Amino acid sequence: MTEINTFPYLVDSHAHLDFRDFDRDRDEVIERAEKMGLKLIINIGFDLESSQKSLALAHKYPPVYAAVGIHPHDAAKAPADYLRRLEEMSQHPKVVAIGEMGLDFYRDRSPRNLQKDVFRRQLKLAQKVNLPVVIHDRDAHEEVMAILEKEGLPDPGGVMHCFSGDLALARKALKMGFYISIAGPVTYPKNNKLSQVAAAIPEDRLLIETDAPFLTPNPFRGKRNEPSYVAYTAEKVAALRGITGDIIGSLCLENAKRLFSIE
Repeated sequence: MTEINTFPYLVDSHAHLDFRDFDRDRDEVIERAEKMGLKLIINIGFDLESSQKSLALAHKYPPVYAAVGIHPHDAAKAPADYLRRLEEMSQHPKVVAIGEMGLDFYRDRSPRNLQKDVFRRQLKLAQKVNLPVVIHDRDAHEEVMAILEKEGLPDPGGVMHCFSGDLALARKALKMGFYISIAGPVTYPKNNKLSQVAAAIPEDRLLIETDAPFLTPNPFRGKRNEPSYVAYTAEKVAALRGITGDIIGSLCLENAKRLFSIE
């Protein structure tokens, strides 16, 4: 296994530790993350069940906080009372965002009209409860931005998770008030578009994430991802910006605490 130095400060701003991929060793995964230097992990819900599980993880593990929401894949399966139940969960002090929400026109696992409807309704909920939003956007850049421009953001703003657009889209999102989160694909060869974005984001709007168990960075690509591997993303982003990984880790942690209102 390729080794990397531990960090004094790190954050994983987007993980799915409630997935069954971690059922056999979740305690050890979180222990490894803490040893690597992670002070904060945001566990993201994708439906009501996983949102509730995210909240349970936040109860159990001090560094874990939760986001609750309906992923576009699950829009067609959302029960009639999903907004009420998300609002109830959002009142817990360790729930720090609504999401992930958005559009996914790559998989199209829910009809696009339902994806858009559930997306809009969650944006309104986030405004009502005054929490930031976590946005999923895959092969739907124009449609996502059109909905965001029409519906608006809650006052705390939000994050474009696992950003996959170009620099022009990133600048448009930044102007709207978003943070931009960089995931493991920035470490893949020939990912020039994402590298350009990672190098150019203002330091007060930059986040890093794993999207664990997905999108594992090099040198572990093809294996299960986990929060400790965010260190490899931090090192790559730091190299692209001409600074040290420690600086990236520290500023991304402070950015996450600011966005998610975590003391």
